[in-house]
Amino acid sequence: MALNPQQPVARLLVVGGGMAGLGAALAVQRARPDVAITLLEQAPEFSEIGAGIQLGPNAVRVLHDWGLAEALARVAAFPQRLSVRRATDGVTLGTLPLGAAVQQRYAAPYATIHRADLHTLLLRALQEGPAALYTGQRVQRLELQPDGVCAVGSDGQLWPADAVLLADGIWSTLRSRLLGDGAPVFSGHVAYRGLLPLKDAPTSVPHEEVVAWLGPRLHGVHYPVRAGTWLNVVLVVEGPLPQGEPPGWDHEATRGQLLQVLGPVHRELQALLDAVPQWRQWPLFGRAPMRGPHEHARGRVGVLGDAAHPMRPYLAQGAAMALEDAWTLGRLLPPVAQPVDWPLLLQRWARWRWARNARVQSRSRRNGSIFHAQGLLRWGRDLALALLGPRLLDQPWLYAGPPDPRAAVGGQG
Repeated sequence: MALNPQQPVARLLVVGGGMAGLGAALAVQRARPDVAITLLEQAPEFSEIGAGIQLGPNAVRVLHDWGLAEALARVAAFPQRLSVRRATDGVTLGTLPLGAAVQQRYAAPYATIHRADLHTLLLRALQEGPAALYTGQRVQRLELQPDGVCAVGSDGQLWPADAVLLADGIWSTLRSRLLGDGAPVFSGHVAYRGLLPLKDAPTSVPHEEVVAWLGPRLHGVHYPVRAGTWLNVVLVVEGPLPQGEPPGWDHEATRGQLLQVLGPVHRELQALLDAVPQWRQWPLFGRAPMRGPHEHARGRVGVLGDAAHPMRPYLAQGAAMALEDAWTLGRLLPPVAQPVDWPLLLQRWARWRWARNARVQSRSRRNGSIFHAQGLLRWGRDLALALLGPRLLDQPWLYAGPPDPRAAVGGQG
Protein backbone atom coordinates (compact mmCIF):
# COMPACT_ATOMS: atom_id res chain seq x y z
CA MET A 1 0.00 0.00 0.00
CA ALA A 2 1.38 3.43 -0.92
CA LEU A 3 2.23 5.86 1.85
CA ASN A 4 -0.15 8.76 2.40
CA PRO A 5 1.85 11.83 1.23
CA GLN A 6 0.23 13.82 4.04
CA GLN A 7 1.40 11.38 6.70
CA PRO A 8 5.03 11.86 7.85
CA VAL A 9 7.12 8.72 7.90
CA ALA A 10 8.98 9.87 11.01
CA ARG A 11 9.01 12.54 13.69
CA LEU A 12 12.31 14.24 14.52
CA LEU A 13 12.81 16.56 17.48
CA VAL A 14 15.72 19.03 17.49
CA VAL A 15 16.63 20.66 20.81
CA GLY A 16 18.43 23.97 20.34
CA GLY A 17 18.02 26.77 17.84
CA GLY A 18 21.64 27.81 17.30
CA MET A 19 23.84 27.03 14.30
CA ALA A 20 23.93 23.29 14.99
CA GLY A 21 20.19 22.93 15.58
CA LEU A 22 19.12 25.06 12.63
CA GLY A 23 21.66 23.34 10.40
CA ALA A 24 20.52 19.86 11.45
CA ALA A 25 16.85 20.69 10.92
CA LEU A 26 17.63 22.26 7.55
CA ALA A 27 19.73 19.30 6.41
CA VAL A 28 16.95 16.84 7.25
CA GLN A 29 14.29 19.08 5.74
CA ARG A 30 16.25 19.37 2.49
CA ALA A 31 16.87 15.62 2.30
CA ARG A 32 13.57 14.34 3.69
CA PRO A 33 10.67 16.81 3.45
CA ASP A 34 8.40 13.93 4.50
CA VAL A 35 9.97 13.84 7.99
CA ALA A 36 8.03 15.94 10.52
CA ILE A 37 10.59 18.20 12.22
CA THR A 38 9.98 20.04 15.48
CA LEU A 39 12.68 22.41 16.78
CA LEU A 40 12.62 23.71 20.35
CA GLU A 41 14.62 26.78 21.43
CA GLN A 42 14.69 27.75 25.10
CA ALA A 43 15.25 31.49 24.49
CA PRO A 44 12.18 33.70 23.99
CA GLU A 45 13.26 34.41 20.41
CA PHE A 46 15.70 33.14 17.81
CA SER A 47 18.81 35.31 17.98
CA GLU A 48 22.61 35.29 18.07
CA ILE A 49 25.13 37.46 19.87
CA GLY A 50 27.39 39.98 18.17
CA ALA A 51 30.57 38.23 17.11
CA GLY A 52 32.27 37.03 13.97
CA ILE A 53 32.90 33.57 12.53
CA GLN A 54 35.45 32.37 10.01
CA LEU A 55 34.08 29.86 7.51
CA GLY A 56 36.67 27.75 5.74
CA PRO A 57 35.87 26.25 2.32
CA ASN A 58 34.57 23.11 4.03
CA ALA A 59 31.85 25.10 5.80
CA VAL A 60 31.05 27.24 2.76
CA ARG A 61 30.71 24.08 0.69
CA VAL A 62 27.95 22.89 3.04
CA LEU A 63 26.05 26.17 2.72
CA HIS A 64 26.39 26.09 -1.06
CA ASP A 65 25.07 22.53 -1.15
CA TRP A 66 22.00 23.71 0.76
CA GLY A 67 21.38 26.31 -1.95
CA LEU A 68 22.52 29.27 0.16
CA ALA A 69 25.38 30.60 -1.99
CA GLU A 70 23.60 33.81 -3.02
CA ALA A 71 22.30 34.49 0.47
CA LEU A 72 25.80 33.99 1.90
CA ALA A 73 27.37 36.30 -0.70
CA ARG A 74 25.06 39.13 0.35
CA VAL A 75 26.13 39.17 4.01
CA ALA A 76 29.62 37.65 4.23
CA ALA A 77 33.07 39.05 3.46
CA PHE A 78 35.62 37.11 1.41
CA PRO A 79 39.15 38.03 2.57
CA GLN A 80 42.00 37.95 0.11
CA ARG A 81 44.80 36.99 2.47
CA LEU A 82 45.67 35.62 5.89
CA SER A 83 48.58 37.39 7.58
CA VAL A 84 50.25 36.20 10.78
CA ARG A 85 52.14 38.86 12.74
CA ARG A 86 54.07 38.95 15.98
CA ALA A 87 52.12 40.85 18.61
CA THR A 88 55.19 42.37 20.29
CA ASP A 89 56.86 44.06 17.30
CA GLY A 90 54.46 43.68 14.35
CA VAL A 91 56.78 41.53 12.23
CA THR A 92 54.92 39.49 9.61
CA LEU A 93 55.70 35.83 10.26
CA GLY A 94 53.79 34.23 7.39
CA THR A 95 50.98 34.69 4.90
CA LEU A 96 48.47 32.55 3.02
CA PRO A 97 46.64 33.72 -0.11
CA LEU A 98 42.87 33.37 0.22
CA GLY A 99 40.35 34.77 -2.27
CA ALA A 100 40.77 33.33 -5.75
CA ALA A 101 43.58 31.01 -4.63
CA VAL A 102 41.34 29.18 -2.15
CA GLN A 103 38.45 29.14 -4.61
CA GLN A 104 40.65 27.50 -7.22
CA ARG A 105 42.19 25.01 -4.79
CA TYR A 106 39.03 23.91 -2.98
CA ALA A 107 36.18 24.95 -5.32
CA ALA A 108 34.73 27.08 -2.52
CA PRO A 109 35.79 30.41 -1.00
CA TYR A 110 37.00 31.36 2.47
CA ALA A 111 34.39 33.58 4.12
CA THR A 112 34.05 35.64 7.28
CA ILE A 113 30.62 36.47 8.65
CA HIS A 114 28.78 37.92 11.63
CA ARG A 115 27.21 35.18 13.76
CA ALA A 116 23.80 36.85 13.62
CA ASP A 117 23.93 36.98 9.81
CA LEU A 118 24.73 33.28 9.52
CA HIS A 119 22.05 32.45 12.07
CA THR A 120 19.45 34.51 10.19
CA LEU A 121 20.46 32.91 6.89
CA LEU A 122 19.87 29.41 8.28
CA LEU A 123 16.68 30.37 10.08
CA ARG A 124 15.07 31.91 6.99
CA ALA A 125 15.98 28.89 4.89
CA LEU A 126 14.43 26.56 7.47
CA GLN A 127 11.27 28.68 7.73
CA GLU A 128 10.67 28.20 4.00
CA GLY A 129 9.83 24.54 4.72
CA PRO A 130 7.32 22.74 6.92
CA ALA A 131 9.43 22.43 10.08
CA ALA A 132 7.64 23.55 13.26
CA LEU A 133 9.74 26.01 15.27
CA TYR A 134 9.02 26.94 18.90
CA THR A 135 10.75 29.40 21.23
CA GLY A 136 10.57 29.63 25.02
CA GLN A 137 10.66 25.82 25.30
CA ARG A 138 13.19 24.43 27.78
CA VAL A 139 13.53 20.64 27.77
CA GLN A 140 13.94 19.26 31.28
CA ARG A 141 14.61 15.62 30.46
CA LEU A 142 14.33 12.89 27.87
CA GLU A 143 12.29 9.75 28.42
CA LEU A 144 13.82 6.97 26.32
CA GLN A 145 11.36 4.37 25.04
CA PRO A 146 11.84 1.23 22.91
CA ASP A 147 10.16 2.79 19.88
CA GLY A 148 10.80 6.48 20.42
CA VAL A 149 11.84 9.35 22.67
CA CYS A 150 9.72 11.81 24.59
CA ALA A 151 11.09 15.20 25.63
CA VAL A 152 9.52 16.70 28.73
CA GLY A 153 9.39 20.49 28.87
CA SER A 154 9.86 22.59 31.99
CA ASP A 155 6.12 23.35 31.86
CA GLY A 156 5.29 19.63 31.70
CA GLN A 157 4.52 19.62 27.99
CA LEU A 158 5.43 16.39 26.20
CA TRP A 159 7.16 16.28 22.83
CA PRO A 160 7.14 12.70 21.46
CA ALA A 161 9.38 11.80 18.53
CA ASP A 162 11.04 8.89 16.82
CA ALA A 163 14.46 10.46 17.43
CA VAL A 164 15.98 13.51 19.12
CA LEU A 165 18.99 15.61 18.15
CA LEU A 166 20.64 17.52 21.00
CA ALA A 167 22.09 20.76 19.64
CA ASP A 168 21.76 22.82 22.79
CA GLY A 169 25.36 23.96 23.13
CA ILE A 170 28.33 23.39 25.39
CA TRP A 171 26.26 23.74 28.57
CA SER A 172 23.79 21.03 27.55
CA THR A 173 22.48 19.34 30.69
CA LEU A 174 20.72 16.78 28.48
CA ARG A 175 24.09 15.69 27.06
CA SER A 176 25.53 15.39 30.58
CA ARG A 177 22.65 13.18 31.68
CA LEU A 178 22.82 11.06 28.54
CA LEU A 179 26.58 10.47 28.65
CA GLY A 180 27.24 10.96 32.37
CA ASP A 181 30.53 12.78 31.79
CA GLY A 182 30.06 15.95 33.85
CA ALA A 183 30.26 19.63 33.01
CA PRO A 184 32.70 21.42 30.68
CA VAL A 185 36.02 22.53 32.18
CA PHE A 186 37.58 26.02 32.08
CA SER A 187 40.54 26.07 29.70
CA GLY A 188 42.57 28.81 31.39
CA HIS A 189 41.97 31.10 28.39
CA VAL A 190 39.67 34.13 28.21
CA ALA A 191 38.59 35.78 24.95
CA TYR A 192 37.70 39.44 24.58
CA ARG A 193 35.50 40.27 21.60
CA GLY A 194 34.58 43.54 19.97
CA LEU A 195 33.15 45.00 16.78
CA LEU A 196 33.57 48.34 15.07
CA PRO A 197 32.68 49.86 11.67
CA LEU A 198 35.62 49.48 9.30
CA LYS A 199 35.40 53.18 8.51
CA ASP A 200 36.29 53.87 12.16
CA ALA A 201 39.26 51.48 12.24
CA PRO A 202 42.84 52.82 12.15
CA THR A 203 44.18 53.31 8.63
CA SER A 204 46.77 50.59 9.24
CA VAL A 205 44.04 47.92 9.41
CA PRO A 206 43.61 46.08 6.09
CA HIS A 207 40.03 45.78 4.89
CA GLU A 208 40.29 42.45 3.05
CA GLU A 209 42.50 40.35 5.29
CA VAL A 210 42.34 38.01 8.23
CA VAL A 211 45.15 39.16 10.51
CA ALA A 212 46.36 36.99 13.38
CA TRP A 213 48.67 38.37 16.09
CA LEU A 214 50.76 35.88 18.08
CA GLY A 215 52.34 36.75 21.42
CA PRO A 216 53.49 35.17 24.67
CA ARG A 217 50.42 33.68 26.38
CA LEU A 218 48.08 35.52 24.00
CA HIS A 219 46.90 35.86 20.45
CA GLY A 220 44.48 38.06 18.56
CA VAL A 221 42.65 38.03 15.25
CA HIS A 222 40.62 40.53 13.26
CA TYR A 223 38.74 40.26 9.98
CA PRO A 224 35.87 41.91 8.08
CA VAL A 225 32.23 40.89 8.53
CA ARG A 226 28.82 42.18 7.39
CA ALA A 227 29.74 42.25 3.70
CA GLY A 228 33.01 43.96 4.54
CA THR A 229 31.56 46.95 6.40
CA TRP A 230 32.47 45.96 9.98
CA LEU A 231 35.54 44.53 11.67
CA ASN A 232 35.45 41.66 14.16
CA VAL A 233 38.24 41.77 16.77
CA VAL A 234 39.15 38.98 19.21
CA LEU A 235 41.96 38.82 21.79
CA VAL A 236 42.58 35.60 23.71
CA VAL A 237 44.70 35.76 26.86
CA GLU A 238 45.73 33.19 29.44
CA GLY A 239 44.62 33.68 33.00
CA PRO A 240 42.22 32.65 35.75
CA LEU A 241 38.47 32.51 35.42
CA PRO A 242 37.16 36.05 35.99
CA GLN A 243 35.89 36.39 39.54
CA GLY A 244 32.16 36.61 40.10
CA GLU A 245 31.25 35.43 36.62
CA PRO A 246 28.73 32.59 36.34
CA PRO A 247 29.39 29.78 33.89
CA GLY A 248 28.69 30.92 30.37
CA TRP A 249 30.45 32.56 27.51
CA ASP A 250 29.14 36.08 27.06
CA HIS A 251 29.80 38.74 29.69
CA GLU A 252 30.34 42.48 29.72
CA ALA A 253 33.96 43.67 29.73
CA THR A 254 35.92 46.89 29.51
CA ARG A 255 39.00 48.00 27.60
CA GLY A 256 40.69 48.50 30.95
CA GLN A 257 40.15 44.86 31.90
CA LEU A 258 41.65 43.75 28.60
CA LEU A 259 44.68 46.04 28.79
CA GLN A 260 45.38 44.95 32.36
CA VAL A 261 45.78 41.31 31.36
CA LEU A 262 47.23 41.93 27.90
CA GLY A 263 50.46 43.79 28.57
CA PRO A 264 52.40 45.77 25.92
CA VAL A 265 51.70 45.02 22.24
CA HIS A 266 52.70 46.54 18.91
CA ARG A 267 51.38 50.06 18.30
CA GLU A 268 49.17 49.01 15.37
CA LEU A 269 47.42 46.38 17.44
CA GLN A 270 47.16 48.79 20.37
CA ALA A 271 45.57 51.45 18.14
CA LEU A 272 42.97 48.95 16.98
CA LEU A 273 42.13 47.89 20.53
CA ASP A 274 41.71 51.54 21.51
CA ALA A 275 39.26 52.05 18.62
CA VAL A 276 36.87 49.26 19.66
CA PRO A 277 33.99 50.99 21.47
CA GLN A 278 32.70 48.03 23.50
CA TRP A 279 34.08 44.69 24.64
CA ARG A 280 32.53 41.38 25.66
CA GLN A 281 34.30 38.72 27.68
CA TRP A 282 34.19 35.02 26.86
CA PRO A 283 35.81 32.51 29.28
CA LEU A 284 36.69 29.48 27.17
CA PHE A 285 35.35 26.18 28.47
CA GLY A 286 35.67 22.83 26.76
CA ARG A 287 35.93 19.07 26.88
CA ALA A 288 38.60 16.56 25.97
CA PRO A 289 38.61 15.50 22.31
CA MET A 290 35.94 12.94 21.48
CA ARG A 291 36.87 9.37 22.40
CA GLY A 292 34.47 7.45 20.20
CA PRO A 293 31.13 7.39 18.41
CA HIS A 294 29.33 6.80 21.72
CA GLU A 295 29.79 10.54 22.44
CA HIS A 296 27.81 11.40 19.29
CA ALA A 297 24.84 9.03 19.58
CA ARG A 298 23.05 6.71 21.98
CA GLY A 299 20.13 4.79 20.52
CA ARG A 300 17.61 7.29 19.23
CA VAL A 301 19.46 10.35 20.55
CA GLY A 302 22.14 12.18 18.56
CA VAL A 303 24.42 14.92 19.94
CA LEU A 304 26.00 17.47 17.61
CA GLY A 305 27.77 20.80 17.51
CA ASP A 306 29.15 22.26 20.73
CA ALA A 307 27.00 19.91 22.79
CA ALA A 308 29.09 17.05 21.40
CA HIS A 309 32.50 18.56 20.64
CA PRO A 310 33.17 22.12 21.83
CA MET A 311 36.11 23.59 19.91
CA ARG A 312 38.74 25.99 21.13
CA PRO A 313 38.90 28.90 18.65
CA TYR A 314 42.45 28.24 17.38
CA LEU A 315 41.47 26.54 14.13
CA ALA A 316 38.31 28.61 13.49
CA GLN A 317 36.19 25.48 13.02
CA GLY A 318 33.52 25.49 15.73
CA ALA A 319 30.64 26.56 13.49
CA ALA A 320 32.08 24.59 10.57
CA MET A 321 32.04 21.28 12.45
CA ALA A 322 28.44 21.89 13.54
CA LEU A 323 27.47 22.50 9.90
CA GLU A 324 29.41 19.41 8.81
CA ASP A 325 27.61 17.32 11.44
CA ALA A 326 24.27 18.47 10.07
CA TRP A 327 25.20 18.03 6.40
CA THR A 328 26.51 14.50 6.98
CA LEU A 329 23.30 13.46 8.71
CA GLY A 330 21.32 14.69 5.72
CA ARG A 331 23.55 12.72 3.34
CA LEU A 332 23.00 9.50 5.29
CA LEU A 333 19.21 9.63 5.29
CA PRO A 334 17.48 7.08 3.05
CA PRO A 335 15.46 8.33 0.06
CA VAL A 336 12.11 10.03 0.46
CA ALA A 337 9.21 7.84 1.66
CA GLN A 338 11.50 5.07 2.88
CA PRO A 339 11.32 4.27 6.61
CA VAL A 340 14.14 5.59 8.76
CA ASP A 341 15.85 3.25 11.21
CA TRP A 342 16.95 6.02 13.55
CA PRO A 343 19.23 4.03 15.86
CA LEU A 344 21.06 2.58 12.86
CA LEU A 345 21.21 5.96 11.09
CA LEU A 346 22.59 7.76 14.14
CA GLN A 347 25.10 4.96 14.77
CA ARG A 348 26.40 5.24 11.18
CA TRP A 349 26.49 9.03 11.45
CA ALA A 350 28.39 8.89 14.73
CA ARG A 351 30.98 6.48 13.31
CA TRP A 352 31.46 8.75 10.32
CA ARG A 353 31.82 12.01 12.27
CA TRP A 354 33.56 11.41 15.58
CA ALA A 355 37.17 10.96 14.45
CA ARG A 356 37.18 14.09 12.29
CA ASN A 357 35.69 16.13 15.11
CA ALA A 358 38.22 14.71 17.56
CA ARG A 359 41.06 15.61 15.19
CA VAL A 360 39.84 19.19 14.88
CA GLN A 361 39.50 19.44 18.66
CA SER A 362 43.06 18.15 19.13
CA ARG A 363 44.54 20.41 16.46
CA SER A 364 42.73 23.40 17.95
CA ARG A 365 44.27 22.68 21.34
CA ARG A 366 47.72 22.24 19.82
CA ASN A 367 47.40 25.49 17.89
CA GLY A 368 46.61 27.29 21.14
CA SER A 369 49.94 26.17 22.59
CA ILE A 370 51.78 27.21 19.41
CA PHE A 371 50.03 30.58 19.12
CA HIS A 372 50.82 31.46 22.77
CA ALA A 373 54.33 30.00 22.74
CA GLN A 374 57.29 31.36 24.69
CA GLY A 375 61.02 30.59 24.65
CA LEU A 376 62.38 27.97 22.25
CA LEU A 377 58.93 26.90 21.04
CA ARG A 378 58.20 30.48 20.03
CA TRP A 379 61.53 30.75 18.22
CA GLY A 380 60.88 27.51 16.34
CA ARG A 381 57.35 28.60 15.43
CA ASP A 382 58.54 31.90 13.98
CA LEU A 383 61.29 30.22 11.98
CA ALA A 384 58.93 27.59 10.61
CA LEU A 385 56.40 30.22 9.53
CA ALA A 386 59.14 32.23 7.82
CA LEU A 387 60.34 29.18 5.86
CA LEU A 388 57.09 27.29 5.26
CA GLY A 389 54.33 29.86 5.84
CA PRO A 390 51.75 28.83 3.21
CA ARG A 391 52.34 25.11 3.73
CA LEU A 392 51.84 25.43 7.48
CA LEU A 393 48.83 27.75 7.29
CA ASP A 394 46.91 25.83 4.65
CA GLN A 395 44.84 22.85 5.84
CA PRO A 396 44.03 20.58 2.86
CA TRP A 397 42.83 17.68 5.07
CA LEU A 398 40.30 20.08 6.59
CA TYR A 399 39.31 22.49 3.82
CA ALA A 400 38.71 19.76 1.22
CA GLY A 401 35.93 18.35 3.40
CA PRO A 402 33.50 17.44 4.63
CA PRO A 403 34.03 13.80 3.68
CA ASP A 404 30.96 12.53 1.86
CA PRO A 405 29.59 9.24 3.22
CA ARG A 406 27.79 8.65 -0.08
CA ALA A 407 31.09 8.63 -1.91
CA ALA A 408 32.76 6.19 0.48
CA VAL A 409 33.80 2.84 -0.90
CA GLY A 410 32.55 -0.14 1.03
CA GLY A 411 30.03 1.64 3.24
CA GLN A 412 30.54 3.83 6.27
CA GLY A 413 33.66 4.60 8.20
